[in-house]
Amino acid sequence: MHRGRSVVHTLHAHLVFTPTYRRGPFTDEILNRCEEITRTVCADFETELVEFNGERDHVHLRVRYPPKIALSRLVGSLKGVSARRLRQEYPDHVRTYLWDAHFWSPSYFAPSCGGAPLSIIKDYIEQQKRPN
Repeated sequence: MHRGRSVVHTLHAHLVFTPTYRRGPFTDEILNRCEEITRTVCADFETELVEFNGERDHVHLRVRYPPKIALSRLVGSLKGVSARRLRQEYPDHVRTYLWDAHFWSPSYFAPSCGGAPLSIIKDYIEQQKRPN
């Protein structure tokens, strides 16, 4: 649980990013570098990268973020900064997979996570005692 000036929060999101056309440019070395870049961007946004992993053709992140952060802005920076740096640092490797295309697909998957199951929340709300 985290506290702000006027809010108590525990917001987590599970993010999944795929490269353009789901081509597989990731190696272990590139995934490690992508994680480092992601940690730096998260710190700049006052968020925390809790978990990071990936496969050849996608990455998974779990981030903890305060309510003042728009998740879409965070995602835009994570994808923009990582794409730029990975292209700069691994130009020949990335070019063999992505040619002149954008590094990341414009879409992403972002379910919320870390809270009670929706059925429990539904039951809790339904069981509130309304005044007569």
